[in-house]
Amino acid sequence: MRKTIYTLNVGGYAPELTALTYPLLEHYARKIGAEFYIIESRKWPTYPVVYEKLQIGDLAAKRGDEWSIYIDSDALVHPETIDFSCFIPKDTVAHNGVDMAAIRWRYDYPFWRDGRNVGSCNWNTWASEWCRDLWAPLDISLDEALSNIFPTVNELNTVITTDHLIDDYTLSRNIARFGLKVTSLMEIEKKLGFTDAEFFWHQYTVSIEEKVKQMSEVLERWKLPRSLTPALSTLKVVAVGE
Repeated sequence: MRKTIYTLNVGGYAPELTALTYPLLEHYARKIGAEFYIIESRKWPTYPVVYEKLQIGDLAAKRGDEWSIYIDSDALVHPETIDFSCFIPKDTVAHNGVDMAAIRWRYDYPFWRDGRNVGSCNWNTWASEWCRDLWAPLDISLDEALSNIFPTVNELNTVITTDHLIDDYTLSRNIARFGLKVTSLMEIEKKLGFTDAEFFWHQYTVSIEEKVKQMSEVLERWKLPRSLTPALSTLKVVAVGE
């Protein structure tokens, strides 16, 4: 079974973060028998950089992925994380969790027709070869898409801008547009009896500096061997708020 874990890193994004996250992503790829692939070049240079995640559609076809997995470069993956592709039907796509689409997006005909109100959280996304439509590029203009995006108040009060959500919007619209079945990793965890699993850690509304602080605290709490977190030994762990 060919699997690929993709992440996005154009222009050398936050090396102080990736020094913490990439060893764990690489470990997870080895654990589930996947390749680790970093998207480093632009295909749509006039679009927000996060839109480059949509390259996965073509990459998956060219590489012959049976499963394509996207995890953000600023996400931590615990070494005990299970292989969710064992539990996701191939006709179904999955995010770690899903949002209520109507809070963030102005609807048009795909959302109206679909009626499920699925809002993608595209920092952690799983799709099989049957569901590559999830990664289809927009069929409307960028300007129209951006005009349909309304970040939450919490997001606007942090580091999030409208263009930062273009990939979440595009995948949400593709789920509605193509009628893709959807589940969440959190739902799967509950069905399997994991009531308090901390397989992933991701915080998108704080600065890079704050992420480093919070990540170092999480890694210390996880008590991982230094072989999996070599960069942690060079960091001074500072409690949030100090």
